[in-house]
Amino acid sequence: MIAPPIPQDEAERVAALRRYCVLDTLAEPAFDRLTKIAQHLLDTPTVLVSLIDSDRQWFKSKIGVTVNETSRDISFCAHAIKQQELFIIPDATKDLRFSNNPLVISDPKIRFYAGAPLITPDGQALGTLCVIDKVPRELRPEQQQALRVLSRHVMTQLEIRRHSKELNEAHKAKEATKEELDKVQAENAKLKRELDKLKKTKSPKKVTKKTKAAKRK
Repeated sequence: MIAPPIPQDEAERVAALRRYCVLDTLAEPAFDRLTKIAQHLLDTPTVLVSLIDSDRQWFKSKIGVTVNETSRDISFCAHAIKQQELFIIPDATKDLRFSNNPLVISDPKIRFYAGAPLITPDGQALGTLCVIDKVPRELRPEQQQALRVLSRHVMTQLEIRRHSKELNEAHKAKEATKEELDKVQAENAKLKRELDKLKKTKSPKKVTKKTKAAKRK
């Protein structure tokens, strides 16, 4: 088995992944719909939205597996993120990089793998949308194109999710700022009332004609 190569910009790539705040979150219908479509179009028992963290691959959506993550050093997807195009292994037992991989020689006994990288707008590969089978096979051209298109839809959902979170946080920050401003305005109004009251108590009494006459006597 050949360990997955580490991208030169790994620190930036992981930082980009963390900005999406998606790792270890619950399943979401938007992603599960896409894996179901991929399973239908590509006719494979296993489909994953796999995100490559610093030392693991974690599954945001999954069909055909029960685990939530595996070690990065045995991950097929960790190889796939090194390129911009599809990463296809027709028969893992005949590929020196994977022939003695634990995922190949024991359960789930992977034979076929195809992964489409999830590329951010600034070019970072966060993971893949991948399909897996227990028998060697190939993908037809239209199936390859379907995998590419669906991977872009997964990335779009990640972008929507990130922007929604940022907007929600911005709204909360705006509300918090408004509350603080209201408090400051209330304090200013209270201070003004107290100053006005203080001025009235210290103001000299008006001298009337009667008062002046009394003083002359």
